[in-house]
Amino acid sequence: MEYGNSRHIEPEQADEQEDSSIFLSIGDLMSGLLMFFALLFVTALVQIQELKDNRNVFIGTLIEELNGNDLEVSVNPETGDISIRESILFADGSAELTKRGQIFLKKFIPLYSQVIFSNSKFEEQVSRVVIEGHTSSKGSEDYNLELSLERSLSVSRYIMFTQMKFPTKQKFNQKLLASGRGEMDAEQKRDTPADRKVLFRFQFKGDELLFKQVAARKSP
Repeated sequence: MEYGNSRHIEPEQADEQEDSSIFLSIGDLMSGLLMFFALLFVTALVQIQELKDNRNVFIGTLIEELNGNDLEVSVNPETGDISIRESILFADGSAELTKRGQIFLKKFIPLYSQVIFSNSKFEEQVSRVVIEGHTSSKGSEDYNLELSLERSLSVSRYIMFTQMKFPTKQKFNQKLLASGRGEMDAEQKRDTPADRKVLFRFQFKGDELLFKQVAARKSP
């Protein structure tokens, strides 16, 4: 006898309904995860573009300021690296700044630092200013590496410990890092004057994020 509209559900039917509910729950979870990762990806793209835009504005401002002050430097428009010829700062084979080199730094550094700290976004984005010494392949590899490091240290010490004064000196000094590259980036087996130089190179915040994006684009 049946009472009212009650219906008996076989065990097999109950199992099927339970399995269906589980599959629906997993599907909802996967959809939610896909939406979450899509949102993260879009946010990362926006951050990368903002970093690029700020960096381009910063480098453009730097180039404009340096060109307007008639300084003997070469600026890479993509990275902001500033190259200063050996002959401006040092005598051949020496790590001691010449008088000409000291005069150049007294003019260049305050202006260079001023651009970095002229905007809070610029200041935040530049995590380090690396002073790199570079040599040609003339001489032994060990000698060139030591000479390049001594030159970068000579420049950084002159900026930090002499009577050179400019408003942002303390903050600028905190970002400085000296490095010697020797002949690692030089034309092999040639004594090329263009290889003998000091580079002022920026380390930007967000470089790792930008590097990952470039690597992803290059991967098959």
